[in-house]
Amino acid sequence: MFIATLLTNPSAKGLTPATVDAVRNAWGGGEVQWLAPDVAAEFPLESMPSNQWDVWEDLQKLGVDLVILPAEGRRKKMLLADMDSTMIQQECIDELAAEAGIGERVAEITARAMNGELDFEGALNERVGLLAGLDASVIEKVLATRISFMPGGAVLLATMKANGAYAALVSGGFTAFTAKVAGELGFDENRANTLLIEDGKLTGKVAMPILGREAKVSALKEISARLGISADDVMAVGDGANDLGMLGLAGAGVALHAKPTVAAECDIRINHGDLTALLFIQGYAETDFAG
Repeated sequence: MFIATLLTNPSAKGLTPATVDAVRNAWGGGEVQWLAPDVAAEFPLESMPSNQWDVWEDLQKLGVDLVILPAEGRRKKMLLADMDSTMIQQECIDELAAEAGIGERVAEITARAMNGELDFEGALNERVGLLAGLDASVIEKVLATRISFMPGGAVLLATMKANGAYAALVSGGFTAFTAKVAGELGFDENRANTLLIEDGKLTGKVAMPILGREAKVSALKEISARLGISADDVMAVGDGANDLGMLGLAGAGVALHAKPTVAAECDIRINHGDLTALLFIQGYAETDFAG
């Protein structure tokens, strides 16, 4: 048995009963359950439709995401999340670079790295090197003035944790940012790279080893083993090429507003919904939301 979930951006409220019914009827699905009026609905299916991605493409034109998951084990016991452009709306290194006056140059490298065009570690070292000599106080300035949370994140964390889930923030970014984001959103732990500072200025280097794609996979394995759960019990979410390892290993790997090359490798693609989409696809209704 499978569950098909249709959802859209909560601020747009663009999901109509006609759209849901058309998909359900075409696939011979069961009774529709609305998880949030005009935002998210689901229905059961006996088997996975052969034309899932054709229908998905048609729905994308309407601003609607479609996710089909096995009915069994939909609710996950752990959330493993990327930070930049996932739990927050920015790339922290780009914001630091903007303060240093080299924003466009660094942002171009970031975009190519997240798209899988550049080696992550090499791209990180190159970008951090360009920040050498920057006053370390700029970190606090960026945190205070340039960083905003992705919509739905606080509700996602509160709801999953209220239902017994563990939450870990694992980023190829920097601990100075993950500590703040994790603390405010309620993550149980966070892992990231450490920017090295001497005499109050960035040295242009990060502490070794660098946390990249494989480190995210290792985090999933280590934390789930510690909790006594399997990879199938984990929902991972990210947007960049360095997230693909953990997205592929997790029971539910969500490409959130991801680069096209990244989304193409994932079966769960959220392009229109916000982070509450991760609750809807687990079967949580809006009335179940905490926080």
